[in-house]
Amino acid sequence: MRDLAQAGRYLTQSLRLMVGVPHYGSYLAHHQATHPERPAMSYEEFFRERQAARYSARVGKCC
Repeated sequence: MRDLAQAGRYLTQSLRLMVGVPHYGSYLAHHQATHPERPAMSYEEFFRERQAARYSARVGKCC
């Protein structure tokens, strides 16, 4: 049963990465390790920033 739960977590993380949303927990760990003096984004801010970064890039589009 534990293997199934782990597979579910991996699948969820993979799907998030496919749509441009990295794991929020990983972001928090990185932020704390590299920028402890700055406040971290909330989940909502993090989600919007990742979506904007993914979909606002004009690379490969003709117009």
